[in-house]
Amino acid sequence: MMINSSFALRRVIQARSFMKIIVACLSVPALLFSYGLVIAAESPSSQGNTPMPWAYALNTPDVEIAFEFNVPRTVPGSDVEFVFSNPRNLYQPPDWHPENHPEMPEIVARGREPLVFACGYCHLPNGQGRPENTNLSGLSAQYIIQQMADWRNGLRRSSEPLHGPASAMQAIGANATEEEVEEAAAYFSSLTPKQWIRVVETDTVPETIVAGWMYIEKEGAGIEPIGNRILEMPEDLERTELRDDNSGFIAYVPVGSIARGEQLVCSSTVGGAPCSACHGAELKGLGPVPALAGRSPSYIARQLFDLQNGRRRGLWSPLMAEVVADLAIEDIVAISAYLASLQP
Repeated sequence: MMINSSFALRRVIQARSFMKIIVACLSVPALLFSYGLVIAAESPSSQGNTPMPWAYALNTPDVEIAFEFNVPRTVPGSDVEFVFSNPRNLYQPPDWHPENHPEMPEIVARGREPLVFACGYCHLPNGQGRPENTNLSGLSAQYIIQQMADWRNGLRRSSEPLHGPASAMQAIGANATEEEVEEAAAYFSSLTPKQWIRVVETDTVPETIVAGWMYIEKEGAGIEPIGNRILEMPEDLERTELRDDNSGFIAYVPVGSIARGEQLVCSSTVGGAPCSACHGAELKGLGPVPALAGRSPSYIARQLFDLQNGRRRGLWSPLMAEVVADLAIEDIVAISAYLASLQP
């Protein structure tokens, strides 16, 4: 059950400040901190502030992912070669497979400085995204535009105040123009989602740490019980760090959770009606109601919990808040596991 990776982890000098560690470890740049738009300056912990720390992955202090700079890099299946002087430049994400998607609008490919980062950096050129953010491919343009308005108006916030990607979206929502949002929404809605997450039921998982707001295997890792959680990790850490949008993720889920999630999703047990009543017969979306099938289980779990706790208060949120009000953590785990296992 070892994750394939040629990337190494290294300890960072203990004297580095929290901000420097975060900037070194992740996909939210120093700009975000300098504008005071993120979290309180306290050291993140593996436990965080929610009962679901596995869904709101917080960077492990004093750890970063080693990256080889200023040498030609390639990924499987691509004829493109990049030399990275800064692999975490949010205004210059690599496009390894330009033949696989339409031409990206400038806001997706390059963003606009300051604080309107290239959408394609976090969500990738094919829109599939990563566990710390979301898959935008194939969502309706109307839904994407509404969510950006909710970020801008403070109607979407994270239940975990230390979760940097949510803070980044607040900054982008506050600074992006309506035209930029519409261009990005039209682009991502035109894409076809693909199978991106391999869901595996298991009793045990590798020991992990968090870097880049995602779980990665700990150096010299053993195994530990999965417990009542989902552990979503890169299939290939090196390709994920290179922002290869042909390399997806694996989600370890508790044994039996997929079947239990199917029962909850497809019956009237939750909220008095099956989820398909609003999200479509195959849970692939219905108009402005988003698709659920094949989406990141970490993301789905965060949204269910945020809705339950009033952190999402947008247009459709009151209806969803009623549906999820009585969900236990094990229900959220099961629902998220089942939805992630479906063909998008």
